[in-house]
Amino acid sequence: MAKISIIMPVYNAAKYISECLDSIIGQDFRDWELVAVDDFSTDESRAIISQYAHMDSRINILSNNVKGISPALELGYSHCEGNYITRMDADDIMPVEKLGQLYYSVKEKSKAVAVGKVQYFRSDKPLAAGYERYAAWLNNLIDTNTHFQNIYKECVLPSPCWMMSRQTFEWLGGFQSWAYPEDYDLVFRMYKHNLEVIGIDKVLHIWRDHDSRSSRNDDNYADQNFTHMKVHYFLELDKKNEQELILWGAGRAGKAVAKLLVTNDQVFTWVTDNQNKIGHDIYGNTLQSLDILNEKRNCQIITAIKTPDFPISNETLFSKLRDQGCQFLNFH
Repeated sequence: MAKISIIMPVYNAAKYISECLDSIIGQDFRDWELVAVDDFSTDESRAIISQYAHMDSRINILSNNVKGISPALELGYSHCEGNYITRMDADDIMPVEKLGQLYYSVKEKSKAVAVGKVQYFRSDKPLAAGYERYAAWLNNLIDTNTHFQNIYKECVLPSPCWMMSRQTFEWLGGFQSWAYPEDYDLVFRMYKHNLEVIGIDKVLHIWRDHDSRSSRNDDNYADQNFTHMKVHYFLELDKKNEQELILWGAGRAGKAVAKLLVTNDQVFTWVTDNQNKIGHDIYGNTLQSLDILNEKRNCQIITAIKTPDFPISNETLFSKLRDQGCQFLNFH
């Protein structure tokens, strides 16, 4: 039985797949299997993987029955034989020590997930600053061991750079084809079940950015799906009915959160520092000034503000509210 099962959805990755497969074959940890699932590719992806599979019996290729990354992951998992599970993206690169570092960090642990640091790159033009910031943020979570404290801001584990035991993975419910973004949903279930996150202070995944990445083009990864998931899990896991709920922010992000709270029959106070919006009624809720926050105590505050200097520009008010027992949940 292969110790590590690598599940890899593949869609039109012919340009990059050989480099990806070479990096897997070159791992210093040898006891693995790769289950690649062709997700209706129209290029030479399947043919290239088949050539590698002919040379290396650890590589298997399947054809997806339902289009999409989540069904591909479910199908791949159903054919896995390993007792440790990880996943890979077909356009990325594994540093040579990746599988071994993840495996040896988690192999003695139950109800735990190992995660490594990541690095983005582009081979055709400069990397966008947003990707560099996201990688730096993810890596800082390892340095500070604050993954679940930041769960509502963004997906706190890189989808192709984690590993856990098969038993733990099945205890979490595995991959679920109805849930998108599928990686964020899995991480929320890790949070729900209080998994131990074992961070490794080493870059273990090289993330390739290019214009045809699914995260750039697939509607399943649009902002509204992330917001919907955040609100869903907040109401399930962290909403405290005995505390007043406050939403801070009336821009695009704030309005998206507000609409979902209203849809779910949640009562909340909505505040903004935009003077042009104070007093306006949106979704049946009148926007109020930040001034009302000065006397708030023991409340839950969702912040949904996408501006570079937030929350630094309001740090004095933040500190006061924290001192008064308020809890912040950052949705931005």
